[in-house]
Amino acid sequence: MKILFIIFMLWHIVYCDEHTHTYKDGEQVVLWMNTVGPYHNRQETYAYFSLPFCAGTKVTIGHYHETLSEALQGVELELSGLDITFKDNVPAQQFCGIELDEQSYKALVYAVKNHYWYQMYVDDLPIWGIVGEIDGDNYYIWTHKKFDIGYNGNRIVEVNLTAENKERLVLNAKIPFTYEVNWKKSNIRFEDRFDKYLDPNFFQHRIHWFSIFNSFMMVIFLVGLVSMILMRTLRKDYARYSKDDDLDDLEKDLGDEYGWKQVHGDVFRPVPHLALFSALVGAGHQLTVVTLAVIIFTIFGELYTERGSLLSTAIFIYAATSPINGYFGGSLYARMGGRLWIKQMLLSAFLLPVLVCGTAFFINFIAMYYHASRAIPFGSMIAVMSICTFVILPLTLVGTVLGRNLAGQPDYPCRINAVPRPIPEKKWFMEPFIIIIMGGILPFGSIFIEMYFIFTSFWAYKIYYVYGFMLLVFLILIVVTVCVTIVCTYFLLNAEDYRWQWTSFLAAGSTALYVYLYSFYYFIFKTKMYGLFQTTFYFGYMALFSLTLGIICGTVGYIGTSIFVRKIYSTVKID
Repeated sequence: MKILFIIFMLWHIVYCDEHTHTYKDGEQVVLWMNTVGPYHNRQETYAYFSLPFCAGTKVTIGHYHETLSEALQGVELELSGLDITFKDNVPAQQFCGIELDEQSYKALVYAVKNHYWYQMYVDDLPIWGIVGEIDGDNYYIWTHKKFDIGYNGNRIVEVNLTAENKERLVLNAKIPFTYEVNWKKSNIRFEDRFDKYLDPNFFQHRIHWFSIFNSFMMVIFLVGLVSMILMRTLRKDYARYSKDDDLDDLEKDLGDEYGWKQVHGDVFRPVPHLALFSALVGAGHQLTVVTLAVIIFTIFGELYTERGSLLSTAIFIYAATSPINGYFGGSLYARMGGRLWIKQMLLSAFLLPVLVCGTAFFINFIAMYYHASRAIPFGSMIAVMSICTFVILPLTLVGTVLGRNLAGQPDYPCRINAVPRPIPEKKWFMEPFIIIIMGGILPFGSIFIEMYFIFTSFWAYKIYYVYGFMLLVFLILIVVTVCVTIVCTYFLLNAEDYRWQWTSFLAAGSTALYVYLYSFYYFIFKTKMYGLFQTTFYFGYMALFSLTLGIICGTVGYIGTSIFVRKIYSTVKID
């Protein structure tokens, strides 16, 4: 009960929002200034008032609280000070002014040179604007903000910003900043107010549909291939015990027709580095459930419309599903004869959080050096560590104990020989390393088009909303990965090499290698990112994304292959 109470409290800490999105006539509407940064480096953002901008005179506010997910994403909302009230037009008027000393002049010139843009929020609706522009050898900034706000009943459904009045940057010049607000009635429903930020022409392009169809055809081909291999295996066994020598040429060309049976005494031998292997498999089970759950919740809940909701949901689901990690990792470790179960449980609980937090904290040091808004506050670090220590660890322990007691007894269809069988020499393309490298090509081929859309939504200025496509592609990836891994494992066992566990996991997981290589192509040819901070941020988090995808694919491949191996060794007699 204590653990459930802690989860409940952390959920309210992580996923809280005081906005009701309803207003009375004349009620204050808050304009939040978020961040500013170079257009081509989306993640390199700084606090809005790090530039020499000025705020309005209104300073009292008391209903905003930053959530954990917003802190992790670098959201730094600061009050603009502009006086905006619901349905009350504001004529153009000055709200502040600055005098360009040398430091302010250099800062604004640098911002204009690097195409700085800023982001604001009104009632959780994002607004973007450009700082200024270059005209020949002169630098200008926009000093007038015109807000056109649409309302439907007592709700805000639309916000548009028009930047006007160019002011030339001149040392020691005095620059006034003005604003105006125009309210208009709108027919847009509150539920549809986020649609204007979506880009159906991009995400629902014919190429997107074609990639889905192409992946689906690949699934049909691979399922047919695996079915043929499985039927061939069973037919060979039937032919052997029926003394039927009528075998076709294809079967003879595939090598020793009984090769995989000769390793029956070693095929279920415990793997080397058992604790790490079981921890990866346990984490893969958990990540697969988390991914499916987040995608489904986003489809039905449209989490992408609320600031920080997607990350908050992912954090909560990951913490709540920790018993899945412990159960499957702990049971696998027990079945393979592992004795240091506490060590394995700790490795399962902290393997992924340590990798994620280690990478994030490393990038955080660079963000702190740049004074970027992406620098994670110390309080947020403590919150993340508390979740790992007081939620993830106990729940993983519970899952491990259940897994060891309920599914920890070995139930292999074959006895394991006391002495390992020597592995014969084989052709170079049958070596585990080659199989591992080649195993990720087809799974990557089934998702690489979707990778482009996902990368563009995260690293560019698109909002990913076609989570139905993502769910379909993820299911296709699972099927393709299982089929490819079964084929790879079949040929490995047929070459009398019983090291299939790590090989199947890494062959499926090598999909991550191709995703990471694709990220290099995307960085070079599809973006205009520059600078140490943005480059480190990009490749650091792409490495984490690829690693997570690799663990999911590796686990799915291992699960499918283990079912296949058990099937072929349990349906035939072993001499």
